[in-house]
Amino acid sequence: MHVVASAAEVERLPIPPGQPVAYVTQTTLSVDDTRAVIEALHHRFADLVGPDTRDICYATQNRQAAVRELARRVEVLLVVGAANSSNPNRLREIGAEAGIPCYLIPDAKALRPEWLAGVGVLGITAGASAPECLVQEVIAALALPGPVEVTTLPGLVEEVEFKLPAALADPPAALAEPRASAAR
Repeated sequence: MHVVASAAEVERLPIPPGQPVAYVTQTTLSVDDTRAVIEALHHRFADLVGPDTRDICYATQNRQAAVRELARRVEVLLVVGAANSSNPNRLREIGAEAGIPCYLIPDAKALRPEWLAGVGVLGITAGASAPECLVQEVIAALALPGPVEVTTLPGLVEEVEFKLPAALADPPAALAEPRASAAR
């Protein structure tokens, strides 16, 4: 097993030609994040096996697209999430790539007044695993000096449903029906 993060790393893999190769991707990476690596793998290995790109985290892809749109509309972007989580770190990077100041904060206590000085439009987003209550606490902290107007960008409606494995969807009768016991 080899972990690669770039197309250049694919080229350096010590795998001989003709050897069967399969790949998986980190679930919190978007299609955009994995595209170059997957293309390099396909270019190098003729019989490559991997997941369909539809199996790559659609929620991550949608969240990143939303941050790209948000970054076009704001002067500063706050990303609520843990510093050791790849998803909010990637969201912060996307904001920075858009050329605006972007800060990753774990909660409202991490806000710095100097980040907000003179800012008219501030964007807030959150990593996939950040609880909504943390976002609401950030909004409440921003409103302490005075009222703020909160608007929400329309997002993509996610209608993906994941089917349960057959063994869980149709459990054996012994598991589905509780047994009655009689006391003697």
